[in-house]
Amino acid sequence: MPELPEVEVTRRGVAPHLTGKTVTDVIVRRDGLRWPFPPGLKALLTGRRVLAAGRRGKYLLLEFEHGSLLIHLGMSGHLRVLPVLTPAEKHDHIDIVVGEQSLRMTDPRRFGAVLWHSIEDGHVDNHLLLRQLGVEPLESGFSAELLHRQTRQRSAPIKQVLLAGDIVVGVGNIYASESLFRAGINPKTAANRVSLARYKLLAQAIRETLAAAIEKGGSTLKDFIGVDGQTGYFQQSYFVYDRTGEACRVCGAAIRQIKQGQRTTFYCVNCQK
Repeated sequence: MPELPEVEVTRRGVAPHLTGKTVTDVIVRRDGLRWPFPPGLKALLTGRRVLAAGRRGKYLLLEFEHGSLLIHLGMSGHLRVLPVLTPAEKHDHIDIVVGEQSLRMTDPRRFGAVLWHSIEDGHVDNHLLLRQLGVEPLESGFSAELLHRQTRQRSAPIKQVLLAGDIVVGVGNIYASESLFRAGINPKTAANRVSLARYKLLAQAIRETLAAAIEKGGSTLKDFIGVDGQTGYFQQSYFVYDRTGEACRVCGAAIRQIKQGQRTTFYCVNCQK
């Protein structure tokens, strides 16, 4: 599933093509994906100018004067900017046309989403899917002190708390495993047992891990590609994720794999205490 770095890479890719441009057409090829597409989407967007391309967690936000279009890439989705007459293929579900270019959403597994939040319903942060999200890890509101304060009553493993998304948003399975390794914290450690000093290491590790992933175009494991059709290559730098049995890049011990909830966790028993 595309995580925060992949969505941010996508946002940065589409923004120059859309910001300030007027939508000239919307082509919808099915009724919806995970949820139905907004009714009357063509009439809703055609003739309207894109004010900005933003992001909240794993949601891409196309902002208009009268509301915001929320796009989630699901398990296998991606967006590309293509010439307007590019023929559609089987899993190409929707085009947002701006002049001679189209923003095309492709989603083979159809777990993605395209939703509308009207300005009449308040700020887009009030949307049902966004209102409970935690702080953005690359913005100033994220800190070790926040992590420490919000986890004093949480005995769940720290990896699970990061994935929950209600304290800090967008630190998905890949980047939680990698950040915990960089901070030297065992993913099974109860969140309320992690000290402020160790949370300082973790907060810095999260920032560094996400920033490095964005710089390298995100991770391409199965389906993700960028707006320009190029794959990310952060997976070449993984310390632990998907490296079960391989030697730790720091100490040489075999990387271990466990299940936490419904997700697979990778860690080094020597480097992460």
